[in-house]
Amino acid sequence: MLTRLAQVVTAIAIICSLSVPLASAQPDFGSEYTQTQFGPMGPAGRDMLVKVRLAGLWEGPAGRLGLQKSANPLVKEAGRHLIDGHAELDAKVLELGRTLNVPLPSEANVDQQGWIAEMTNAPAGSVEFDRIFANRLRAAHGGVYKFLAVVRTGTRNTLIRDFAKRCMEVVLDHIQVLEATGMVDFNDTEAIPLAAIAAPLASSAPVPTVPQAVPNVPRTQNLAQDNDSGGTDALLGVLVMAAVVGGIYLWTGGRPRGSRSKRQ
Repeated sequence: MLTRLAQVVTAIAIICSLSVPLASAQPDFGSEYTQTQFGPMGPAGRDMLVKVRLAGLWEGPAGRLGLQKSANPLVKEAGRHLIDGHAELDAKVLELGRTLNVPLPSEANVDQQGWIAEMTNAPAGSVEFDRIFANRLRAAHGGVYKFLAVVRTGTRNTLIRDFAKRCMEVVLDHIQVLEATGMVDFNDTEAIPLAAIAAPLASSAPVPTVPQAVPNVPRTQNLAQDNDSGGTDALLGVLVMAAVVGGIYLWTGGRPRGSRSKRQ
């Protein structure tokens, strides 16, 4: 009897071990995605790290200019928020770049350098400086905030998701302190196009306004994946039932109840 019980347990264990790889198979997102221990890493996640790094390379210095050149205490306060916020994000994005093997820029792009030049050339203590400071930075943060929301919603990588969330919190704080200066022209908050803010490192290719944050998987492929998952579950159920029936058969010695009673 113990021998038959061991045979049943062994049969069930073998069936389950064969079925598990089918049930846990990872979907293929395409050649642009790499699998990491934190989830699939795709173009949108890599693009976000580059954009956050680029933002820190000009918005941190812009914050320092606000402290040095403005006579407006509200502009100075916004400058302090920019310095602190981008110091935090810059340290984190460099860490994530190393962890996820994403190369990051080391200097601001041409457009960003031009915006810094505008602030540098504006007279210190002037309303002109304060307006350039508030409007350039408010427009930039508005565009980045929308991009971060797209990435946060679509990514399956937990590191990117958590970092996008924190970036959104910092960027929203910066938007609020910039608006609090009273210098923001709300008719001109789209003055800086997202493509310019997000210009990729050492690339002349056009940058899409809103990069795809999730894998572009056709609906038919999604259905196929659902069907595969359902089919695997059904197969596992059938195999387990077969094992149970086989166990009962072995337990009773492969004989009907009637034949056993006749022998008795």
